[in-house]
Amino acid sequence: MTATPRFSIELDALYRRFCQDLEQALPSGQWVVALSGGLDSQLLLYFSNRYCKAHNKSLIAVHVHHGLSDNADAWAQACAQRCQTLGVECVIERVSLSGSGGIEQQARRARYLALEKHIQRGDTLLTGQHGDDQLETVLLALKRGSGPRGLAAMGQFTAFGQGHLLRPLLKFTRAELEFAANELNLAWVEDESNDDIRFERNYLRHEVIPPLRQRWPNIAQAVTRSAELCAEQEQLLMTLMRPRLDAIMSRDNALSIAQLQQESMAARHYLLRLWLDENGVLMPTYAQLQAMWQDVAMAQEDANPVFQLGSGQIRRFSGHLYFVTQTQSLAFWHQPLTLGQTTILPDGVGSLTLGGDLLDAIPTLQACDWSASLRLPQQGESWQIVFEPQGRMAHPEGRVGSRKLKKLFQEYHVPSWLRRRIPIVLCNEKVVAVAGLFVDRDFSGSDCALIWRKSSKFVPDS
Repeated sequence: MTATPRFSIELDALYRRFCQDLEQALPSGQWVVALSGGLDSQLLLYFSNRYCKAHNKSLIAVHVHHGLSDNADAWAQACAQRCQTLGVECVIERVSLSGSGGIEQQARRARYLALEKHIQRGDTLLTGQHGDDQLETVLLALKRGSGPRGLAAMGQFTAFGQGHLLRPLLKFTRAELEFAANELNLAWVEDESNDDIRFERNYLRHEVIPPLRQRWPNIAQAVTRSAELCAEQEQLLMTLMRPRLDAIMSRDNALSIAQLQQESMAARHYLLRLWLDENGVLMPTYAQLQAMWQDVAMAQEDANPVFQLGSGQIRRFSGHLYFVTQTQSLAFWHQPLTLGQTTILPDGVGSLTLGGDLLDAIPTLQACDWSASLRLPQQGESWQIVFEPQGRMAHPEGRVGSRKLKKLFQEYHVPSWLRRRIPIVLCNEKVVAVAGLFVDRDFSGSDCALIWRKSSKFVPDS
């Protein structure tokens, strides 16, 4: 009997470890390999394809073409050729960078947005990050002064889009992957930007980690274990604190300042982080959390404080903290409102319908966010929708006297940042109704229905 060559035994052992991590996660649906063309992604593609063929699973590869390198076209071609050799479908996604942050952050954001398009319900994205990448991530988190959540670094199996993201190489070192790729005679591309130490990860990879590894050869494995422990602690904290967040959060996703005050500083900071995470905000620094609390929550009663954070603002209203996303100005927007037609409102505000028959509109009224009955438009009247309340007055049905809309918004407890995002219906420049709040006395009736369907529940109930 011929002895199995040593390298085959070692390679087979690496593949079995790869399979064990896959089977622990039990990914279902289609698998999508993020294929950059580098060593780690090429080995990921090979192992995944071998597993899928053995277990009759569907697999595709997606290469994201950033266009940042002169070699980008060649990399895309190499990925396509490799997939053709293996009999795997390959999709090339071309992206352009935009938004805030440095090139690394923009490229990462564009890459994951492109990959997410290929993840349907139940599908799993496979990415090739390994233990050395995890070490870099933890060191960067330490540099930023992150807590347990940041030090948990990259999770092996997490939610992503409509499916999941799995990093099956996370417990492998770069050296192990390089050994396997060489044994399999795999070819891979080298990104020349990986040598540019102006980028933080490259600086760590070339200048910081080599002496650390020389002193402590197993530092990558040790840091990976620490990241896993931090992830466990973070999951436990989230489980314990989630009910407390629900208890202090109102229906419109605002936090009670009075109830937050009763918490310890550590608990308050965690609740704020959890709340911001649910709003899609990158985790704030310790200094930002303190400033947010002191400058907004604890500001004087008559103040209208604003704290800029990421793509939005922390605002205070009626004893609550709100996270307000950036919106476009609607001051000059206007459209006619025609009986029996629906008008789509700008910037995600929703739609407004003037229903011609109140009885016929009953099923629609039951499914809308707000509705009111009023009289029919009369001959010679021109009805339109605007968002600018400045200088306008109204006399709400059932109330005494006319008031400026500015004053009425205060009385109806509408936050300042929403007062120019509420549709106002005019008739020849006279206020007919303010959607979500009231109908003017002169236009009250029971002939038709004004119906507002909101894209999101952002206006408090009156």
